[in-house]
Amino acid sequence: MAKIVTLTLNPSIDGSAEAEKVRHTNKVRTSNERFDPGGGGINVARVIKALGGDVCALYLAGGVTGDVLDNLIDQQGVTRKRIPIADDTRLSHVVYERESGKEYRFTPEGPKLAPDEISACLDALHGMDCDYLVASGSLPRGVEADFYTRVADIAREKGAHFVLDTSGEALKAALEHGGIHLVKPSHGEFRNLTGQDCHHADEISAAAKRMIDDGQAEMIAVTLGHEGAVLVDRDGAYEQAVPEVEVRSAVGAGDSFVAGMTHGLSTGLSNRDAFLLGMAAGSATVMTPGTQLCRRDDVERLYARLHESRKDAAQ
Repeated sequence: MAKIVTLTLNPSIDGSAEAEKVRHTNKVRTSNERFDPGGGGINVARVIKALGGDVCALYLAGGVTGDVLDNLIDQQGVTRKRIPIADDTRLSHVVYERESGKEYRFTPEGPKLAPDEISACLDALHGMDCDYLVASGSLPRGVEADFYTRVADIAREKGAHFVLDTSGEALKAALEHGGIHLVKPSHGEFRNLTGQDCHHADEISAAAKRMIDDGQAEMIAVTLGHEGAVLVDRDGAYEQAVPEVEVRSAVGAGDSFVAGMTHGLSTGLSNRDAFLLGMAAGSATVMTPGTQLCRRDDVERLYARLHESRKDAAQ
């Protein structure tokens, strides 16, 4: 079985709850509270573990909240490696308002990393064996925009496939550097990256194909929210609508997509079938409340549905 390592520079403890109505000044009484380990790479690791993959989560954490994060990861049965930092790990919160059906997300910026903490992270990566290295999430304060280019070089040295899910200058720098096996920007991130509107799938495909031809990535999967996603590789482009499901929360859907697709690739699925598995994992996650992620049986059921519809369309 392929070994997967996920990297999270700015993890969080993700709390979620429900309230009848969110109002200013007054106390907002909540129910159905839960806490989960969070941050892009940790969420990816949670889903890969749930799907039966061999994964280890590498992350930087500190303070009392860092200890709580360790415990939450252990409760989920995910193999982990923590790089200690001086600052406290952030605590995020999501509140679902039952009256309106809307979610309110509160996301702190998180700690500032010191140079020696960043170096310790890179040293740890050098010492870890993996077939896939997944870097997911924003860069915390203190980390230069070119950080993921250094991670890409480490993956290349290991002969590992580098998967990246980030945004802004960090994403731009990594793509210009190259060495990315799979990159997953959202629609908004892709438009900011290219400087083009790219409203339609054919426009997205054309822009992504130019990036692939330039050697920036081998595969680009652009997620479009409720409108589906587009996969572009050297063989062409593939558009997929999302399956119809009951939407309860969008938290972690993008991370779940990355996890599903990476797991699929690591088990030998074709690019397009792995893409469908990513779609299934992301869709299965929106079916669960708050910070809970996808359930394996839901992922497998949705993947079978997507795979069958793909075969029907080809006939």
